[in-house]
Parts: sequence; C-alpha cells; structure tokens
Amino acid sequence: MHIAIITAGGAGMFCGSCMHDNTLARALLAAGHEVSLIPTYTPIRVDEQNVSTPRVFLGGINVYLAALFPFWNRLPRWITRWLDANWVLRLAARLAINTSASKLGKLTVAMLAGDDGPEARQIDEFADYLGGQLRPDVVMFSNALLAGLLPRLKRVYNGRIVCLLQGDDIFLNDLIEPYRTQAFRLLRQHVQVFDRFLTHSEYYRDYMADQLAISPDRVRVVPLGIDLQGHDGQPRPEPGKPFTIGYFARVCPEKGLHLLVQAFRLVHQEFPETRLLAGGYLGARDKAYFDELTHAARDLGEAFQYVGSPPDHAGKVNFLKQLDAFSVPTTYREPKGLSVLEALANGIPVVQPRHGAFPELIAATGGGLLCEPDNLEDLAKSLMELIGQPELRRELAQRGHNSVHTNFGVDAMVARTVAALQ
Repeated sequence: MHIAIITAGGAGMFCGSCMHDNTLARALLAAGHEVSLIPTYTPIRVDEQNVSTPRVFLGGINVYLAALFPFWNRLPRWITRWLDANWVLRLAARLAINTSASKLGKLTVAMLAGDDGPEARQIDEFADYLGGQLRPDVVMFSNALLAGLLPRLKRVYNGRIVCLLQGDDIFLNDLIEPYRTQAFRLLRQHVQVFDRFLTHSEYYRDYMADQLAISPDRVRVVPLGIDLQGHDGQPRPEPGKPFTIGYFARVCPEKGLHLLVQAFRLVHQEFPETRLLAGGYLGARDKAYFDELTHAARDLGEAFQYVGSPPDHAGKVNFLKQLDAFSVPTTYREPKGLSVLEALANGIPVVQPRHGAFPELIAATGGGLLCEPDNLEDLAKSLMELIGQPELRRELAQRGHNSVHTNFGVDAMVARTVAALQ
C-alpha cells in the first residue's frame, strides 16, 4: 500500500505531531509499505532518522505573504519559488517567526478557504502533485487544519483520504475572533469530505466529533506507539540519590512546567534531598515565560535545573535514565501523551493530570498516578507518594515498562494503523 502522509513542519522546533508522523512513516516503510511523508509550511525537525521528502509544499513564507498581500499570487512563480527552498524556510524558523495561533488567525482562515482564497495557487500546485504525479492509495492528513486542500484534491484524486486528529483544537481555540468562528465554520464544511478519521484516544475521538460536528462512528481509535529503540532502561531497584523528578516537553505555559516547579517546592520542603530536572525545546515565543519561571524559582537553588533540549534521540534517552519520577502537568487536555510512553519505556513512573488522554494511558499501562488538574497540592502529594513508598514506585515502574514494551511499540502501531486504512 502506498500511503502519503501530509505533515506540518514545526517551524524549527521539535513538534510532537510531526515526530509521531515521522516514526509512523519509518515503521510503515520497515513493514514493507511505500510511504511519502510530505512536509508542509516548513521542513520537519526530529530526533531520529528523518524520512520526509526533500520538497516542502505550501511553503510557509509564500503562504504568509499570499495571505497578507493580494498581489503576491500574481507574481510569476519563478520569482516566488525560491522562498520554498528548505534552507530559506529553516532560516526563517531560526529567525523566530511567530507561529502562535493568536497571531495567525487571518492566515488560518486563508488556508481553510482553499482554492476560493488567497492560497489557491499553492493549493493547486500541491493537489496536482498528489493526484497527478504521486497518486498514492491513501492520503493521510496529519491534522485537520490542512483541510482547505480537500475540494481541489478531490477533483484530481479518486483515492481514499483520511485525517489523523492529534491536537487541532489547541491551535483553533487559541485563535482570536472573528478568525476562530470563521475557521471552525470552514473546517466543519471541509471535514465532511474525509473518508475516515483516526485518533489516539477515546477522549479525543468524542471531543473532536463534537467540535467538528461529525459522528463518532467515523473516527477510529488507533492507540499511540513509539519506536522503542534505545528505550532499554529498566526500573531502578532503588531510587537515585538525590531522588530526581523529571519534565521533558516543550517549555511553554500549556505544558505546565510552572505548575510542576510550584508543586516541587512543596515536595522539596518535605524531602529536601530531591531535585527537579527539566528538559525540552524552548522557543523565542516562550522565552519571557521561562525567564519569569526561573526568576521565581531562585529560592530552589540547584535543586531545580533546566538542561535544555538534547540534540538527538540518544541524548533524550540519557536524560530520561537519570529520573526516578516523571510529570508533564499540562494545562490543556492532551490528546496523545508521547512523553508519558517514553518515560514508562525507561522504567520511570509518571504523575499526570486526570484529563485528556492521560486517564486512558495510565489505565492501559498501569505505570503511574493521576492527580487533579491545576491542583498543586494534589500533584505534590502524588509525587511524594512515589518518594515515600518505594514499593509503589517500583511496582508502577515495572508495570508501565512491561506494558509499553509489549503493547505500545511500532509493530502494534503499524498493525492497527494499516487495519484502519484498509
């Protein structure tokens, strides 16, 4: 089966969705399928072998300029094409072009307007490539925000088109009005064209079915999976000295590092020999947030450290192997939870808020505790349970480790995904 996966580049950052898309594409290739992983807006950035195609469609600079200046699409394509080059798009990402949803409402609506809007030329070019040149058996959109492509694509492509829902609402709900309302209206029109939807949790299936005004029966739950290569850490018989709590995710308000730091302060008062290590991508958009957080945490001294973003997969695994407990207490309802699986794969029990996909992940793996969302005391209490009850920590660590290595590897992910596509 030839599967074309359309992913959205993360503007130079490690993006959970495009990292998952790359892992899925690699696993499908290894299983004997033909896969075209096609980036849009910017090249993708991953910490493993990158199997995406060299060409980026809907190049972010041209898309942005077309939405801003009506004359842009009247320029000859040979004048604008160089702006879609990978090196140009990577440079633009390094210059910290703002990709916050609150700043991109007009552009989002322009993309969803499809070939009736200012992005018609870029959309026609991409649709003609998919339907006229590539002609895969299945086209998989890795998010619904690319759905403005659908009307044009359906005119040139007769195959199946599916959509993987994995966080679209987070961006949409951050749009300012009137763009949020306009975007949802256009999106609800377009999504009726998809043949099937996939998602990673029952929570997100039901939530997005309501948001997009579609029947939940059209959405197939395909559980999350990770490439277990390198994730060979075993649960520690005894905790490290000091006992180390870890965070690994993008450093931003919605991922909840500030909540973990505040909860850790309560933990540190009861268990002074503990420390908190945080790792993950920090972009220019969230620098002020991080500066405020570290300023407020000065009283913790060396007990709290931010170690940056490891450059590769091995660096991430080495970071995880230093930990005794793990938490990313998101303020939003997480639809996936990749970082939870990665921690459990290395024998590290987790503490996560009781919302989004986390209750399902904890129930399926048995590898952690749930706490009340946005509740510092409950988060601290759960972390202290892992510190004060060594047997509980070992039991959760072993159970989660075994479950992830048995049920959440790439083989299981590929089998479930292919079954849903077939």
